[in-house]
Amino acid sequence: MGAYNNFIKSKKTCKVSAYYEILDFLDSELTDVLSKIPKDIIERVEEIRLRNGKPLMINLGNKDYFISKNAELVSEPSNCVYINYKHIVKTFQLISNYSIYSIEEELKNGFVTVRGGHRVGVTGKAIYGINGLETIRDISSLNIRIAKEIIGVSDAIMEYIIRKPNTIYNTLLVSPPQCGKTTLLRDIIRNISNGMCDKKFHGIKVGVVDERSEIGGTYRGYPQNDVGVRTDIIDGCQKYEGIMLLLRSMSPNVIATDEIGDEKDIKAIHEAIKAGVKIISTVHGNGLDDILSKPKLKNIISEKVFERIILIDNSKGVGTIQDIVDGFSFKSVMR
Repeated sequence: MGAYNNFIKSKKTCKVSAYYEILDFLDSELTDVLSKIPKDIIERVEEIRLRNGKPLMINLGNKDYFISKNAELVSEPSNCVYINYKHIVKTFQLISNYSIYSIEEELKNGFVTVRGGHRVGVTGKAIYGINGLETIRDISSLNIRIAKEIIGVSDAIMEYIIRKPNTIYNTLLVSPPQCGKTTLLRDIIRNISNGMCDKKFHGIKVGVVDERSEIGGTYRGYPQNDVGVRTDIIDGCQKYEGIMLLLRSMSPNVIATDEIGDEKDIKAIHEAIKAGVKIISTVHGNGLDDILSKPKLKNIISEKVFERIILIDNSKGVGTIQDIVDGFSFKSVMR
C-alpha cells in the first residue's frame, strides 16, 4: 500500500516552474491570462489546448476547463478567452524559434519537443511529397503537454523490480491513458541507471527508445529529464528499429521503451531477450484482464516474458499503484 501512496503524494511536488516554462512559448495575450491562474491549479495542469476559433482550454485531472477573461476555470464556454489565428501563428513562431525548417523533421511525427522536454502536438494541412508526409502547414491546433518530471516517484517500488545480484526483472507497466505510467517509467530508468546504494544495487547500462520524445524529452541532443548517468537515448525512432540499433551499437543491460503493442515491437522484444538484455516497457490497458484480451499482448504475457507486471490506475488519484504481480503466477508480490 505504501508504494502507491508514495506515487500519489509525489505528484503534488511537481514543479510549478514547468508551467511557467511553457508560457514562454505562448502568444503574450495568452500568457497574460494563463499566468494569473492560482498556483494550486497551475501545479496540476497537464495540457494547454489552442484551437483556432475555439475557446482556450486546459486539462487537469482528466477534465477539460475553459479559461475566463478573469483567469477563472469554468465549465461552459461563455465569456471565455477565444483563440484566433494570430495566437496560433505567434505561438508556433515561438515554438519553432521563428524557423519552421528547423523543426520540419519533427513535424512529420505530428509534434515538436521544446526546451524543458515539453511536447507540442500540431494539426493543420498535411503536405505530401515524393517521400510521403513532408510537413504540416496552416496550423489549426496546438496541444501543449507539460512535462512533469518527478524525481523519486519510483523509489518505493524499486524493490519489486531489482533482481539480485545486480539486474532487474523484465517489467511491464499497465495503465489507462494519463495515469502516470510514463512518469513512473522515466524515474525507474533513472534508478536503474544511477543505482541505489540503499538497495545495494549498482547502476547498469540502459538504452531508451524514445519514439515520441516523452521519456527523455530530448531537445537539441540533450535529454531535458533526468534519466540517469548510464543511459543512452535513441530519440524519435520507431521501437523496432530503435531496439535493434541499441542491441547492435550500445551493449545495453536494459532496454526501456514506452507503449508497446505493435507486432514488430513484440518481435524486437524477443530479439532483446535472446541477446540477454532485460526489458522494461509500458502498455495501455485497464488492468491485467484487458491486456490479456488483446491477441498480440496476450501471447507475450502467456510466454511469461515479463516477470513483473505493475498495474496502475487513478482509483485513489492519478498514479495509483493498484498492484504488482508476478508474471508467472499472476499473484501479487506487494507486501
